[in-house]
Amino acid sequence: MAKVDFERLVEEFYMPLYRFGLSLSRQESDASDLTQQTFLAWAAKGHQLRDASKVKTWLFTTLYREFLAKKRRNDRFVATEDDTVFVEPPHFSPSVVNEIDAGIVQEALHQLDPRYRAPVTLFYMQQYSYREIAGILNLPIGTVMSRISRGKAALRKGLSDLAAVAERKVVPLKEGMPNG
Repeated sequence: MAKVDFERLVEEFYMPLYRFGLSLSRQESDASDLTQQTFLAWAAKGHQLRDASKVKTWLFTTLYREFLAKKRRNDRFVATEDDTVFVEPPHFSPSVVNEIDAGIVQEALHQLDPRYRAPVTLFYMQQYSYREIAGILNLPIGTVMSRISRGKAALRKGLSDLAAVAERKVVPLKEGMPNG
């Protein structure tokens, strides 16, 4: 039976789990909920884990399964909001270009089909091996490799599409017009 200090576990894995949950759910509140559910599950069932070296895999697998369960529940019930309000997107100064680039990559990642998004996120953002991802997602290793490959291709296409949209939004200054 694995003996793991709960506080140390939360300290070490909260942010990686939260980032994984955010990449899956695309919502900060949902990512927080998924992370909290994962630690709640650990508090209830973690004592059953026999090998302490598998804690990380257990946590990520639990979060992924919770995400799938929540997605299935949400797919059954369609919520509508008639009071949707359009919010004008903020204008960015050139000093935040790097943040925008990261945002573009994150947006492209969020547009991936969840079956590709999870393995790509685990591989590139969490540095899991193919074998570990196969264990977390309960998939054959060949399927994991295929989904990562297809996910990368879709991510590349999504990034080029987003870049094309961004280029169309840039309006060149006319000669003689003040800059800014």
